[in-house]
Amino acid sequence: MRTFQRYVLGKVLWYLGVLVVAVLVNWYLPRLIPGNPVDVLVGQLGGAAQGEQMKHLHEVYVHLFGLDKPLWQQFLIYFGNLVHGDLGQSFAYPGTPVWTLISQSLPWTLALQVPAIIVGWVVGNVLGAIAAYRGGWFDRGAFLGSLFASSMPYYCLAILLLFGLAIAVPVFPAGGGYSFSNTPELSTDFIFDAMGHYWLPFLSLVVVFVGGQAVGMRSMAIDELGADYVNYGRSLGIGDSRIVRYIFRNAALPQVTGLAISLATVVFGALITEIVFNYPGVGSLLFSSIRNNDYPVISGVCLLVAVALVVAQFLVDIARGIIDPRIRAAESGER
Repeated sequence: MRTFQRYVLGKVLWYLGVLVVAVLVNWYLPRLIPGNPVDVLVGQLGGAAQGEQMKHLHEVYVHLFGLDKPLWQQFLIYFGNLVHGDLGQSFAYPGTPVWTLISQSLPWTLALQVPAIIVGWVVGNVLGAIAAYRGGWFDRGAFLGSLFASSMPYYCLAILLLFGLAIAVPVFPAGGGYSFSNTPELSTDFIFDAMGHYWLPFLSLVVVFVGGQAVGMRSMAIDELGADYVNYGRSLGIGDSRIVRYIFRNAALPQVTGLAISLATVVFGALITEIVFNYPGVGSLLFSSIRNNDYPVISGVCLLVAVALVVAQFLVDIARGIIDPRIRAAESGER
């Protein structure tokens, strides 16, 4: 029990340190982007304003955003607000909290990516395990098809699907999360409209994910097929279906870690896919924020991803320590 407590404490201290570094990096890196957010905003709002008016408008926004303070003081203000759960206000949309923008976009990203990741993980792992066990033409076909799908970037498949099924053969809408004539609301008409716009981005993600999972599972399942317990089980006359279950269960353990990390990085996973389809998710929000040098929104979205990734990896490490005592004994320094 003491070993497990030391193991957990070590992981907590390690990941707290990672979070502190992540906060600092997420705050500083957006400020390395060429350009100035105030110049972008004044250029959009200035209109016919010239000379002194433009200069005054520029000074007002620099002071409003706190950009006239030293960097260390800006960071302390940001960190103090962050401790209270405040990510600040958007530069591109003055007066709008970052949390508001993220909360408007996050449901779209979760609704798109979480089902794609789960379906892709299940189908890919089942396909990889069966291909490794059956071998022959099925294995060759499944492996080559999965390798081709996993090697294709998300955005390439997105562009091909967009051209093939929305332009050449207009089966699905070309982009957006819903029709321009609709407004987001909990109604049957809006749900059916949103589902029509949903399928192309979903397919562009799930096909690539199925391929990657199938290739990984096939490789690990082939290793499991040569294990002693498989040969021993066959010598005892255990049925193929039962052996396949054992192989799948043992080979899937490393895949669970990948699933947790994929769910944690759900925001970045479809960044370009959302841009291709003009899908109103967090990826599109991040892209527009980078174009506008909107430091608080960039930092907020990246920090959200960093926290999700750290928490997911922490939970995976704790689960692995519970399942395998050798891991926690090795990392706590015991022999």
